[in-house]
Amino acid sequence: MPPSFPFTPLSPRLALAALPLVLAACAGTREPPAPRIELPAGFQYANTEANAPAVPIDPEWWRAYGDPELDALLRRVAEANPELAQAEARWRQALSQVDAARALALPSLGAGVGVTRSGGGTTSSGASAGTRRLYDAGLDLSWTPDLWGRAAREREAAAAGADAQAALLDAGRLALQLAAAQGYVRLRALDAHLALQAEADVAFARSLQITRLQYEAGLVARADVIQAETQLQSLRTQAFTITRQRALEANALALLAGATPSDLPIAVREGALPGVPPVPAALPADLLRRRPDLAAAERQLAAAHARLGIAQTAWLPDLSLSASVGWQASSFARLFDTPSRVWSLGPQLAATLFDGGARRANEALFTAAYDEQAAAWRAGVLAAVRETEDALAQLGTLAEQERQQARLVELANENERVVGYRYEAGEISFLEVATAQNLALSARRAALDVRAERLAASMALVAALGGGWQPRP
Repeated sequence: MPPSFPFTPLSPRLALAALPLVLAACAGTREPPAPRIELPAGFQYANTEANAPAVPIDPEWWRAYGDPELDALLRRVAEANPELAQAEARWRQALSQVDAARALALPSLGAGVGVTRSGGGTTSSGASAGTRRLYDAGLDLSWTPDLWGRAAREREAAAAGADAQAALLDAGRLALQLAAAQGYVRLRALDAHLALQAEADVAFARSLQITRLQYEAGLVARADVIQAETQLQSLRTQAFTITRQRALEANALALLAGATPSDLPIAVREGALPGVPPVPAALPADLLRRRPDLAAAERQLAAAHARLGIAQTAWLPDLSLSASVGWQASSFARLFDTPSRVWSLGPQLAATLFDGGARRANEALFTAAYDEQAAAWRAGVLAAVRETEDALAQLGTLAEQERQQARLVELANENERVVGYRYEAGEISFLEVATAQNLALSARRAALDVRAERLAASMALVAALGGGWQPRP
């Protein structure tokens, strides 16, 4: 049996008529211009922090702060945060799409077997024809050659999408770890505030005791005693606000770590906040290689570019090759006998001549999607530069503010001591003592806040520079 072809050959005149359409379709598959953005040669606020030496960023960047509890917390965030688990699942979904796209360029083979019964009608003598049983089995092989690179573009888009999801997973991890690190700094700053409250409570209680003794001796008025009691009570009331804020910060850290507050208790710890490590080194162009969110935006742009190429090839005809072999017989025992075999083999060329503008609209859709991703990439780069500049500006001003605040604390402490001596000598009223004590306490509180804010800005700078991120192989 000769092979059967599912199409009739085109006449030379029809082929010549179709040639301009194919050439026009090929000319329509144009490459969109690559997005560009001019980056500055350096950061405006890069040299504002006291000539600190520039250092590279360790992937475990939080270790530079020398806090084992912070290290354990951020590791737990990376392992147990439910948002990261969702991002990891999206990455695995993207990997499966890569495998599915890879299969588009391969032949497909199908097999089938069945049995049918039929009846009805009469023979030439008028008797009933009865029922017939027909067994059939067959194999079908089909393959669509990737003449226009459509399958390759599908693989490219899927691979770029998987890379983007991997980078988004890393970007999400960095963002959550930054939030946890900054929340941990706030928590420890509140611990330091509680310790400061306890010290001030002792000092204010001592002042109240001295005032009562002087009142009993007739040296001061009752108003001084009332003022000392009011000052102490106000201090003790403020402690509840700090305790409440600490509880909320601890609850937020437990959520980031994928645990309940009872499963992740963070005990109150006394001691100074850690020092601020040196400013890491970076150039603006390095942001394109060191930030996972920018890498994700670039990969999403590449995926949009590939999908636009797929939409442009929709104008081109498709060539498919198919082959099939089958067997049919009235009994299963004779199914695979040679006389019952049928087969077919042949190519098929198909093209859409008119679709009401659907392909043009689809191409316009993916062109707009590509432009959107290009704008998102440019916006991401500009935002990364701004975040880095913000962190550098904060670090520079906060470093100087911390030095000035330390001097203010020294002066306020000295003033508190001098005023206390004068009050015990009966030279002044308690109003001046209360003013000096509150000024010293306010200066010490502000010093803690500046140190915590400087630590948070340092962490924000590390995150803005990518947090030591390296692209996956």
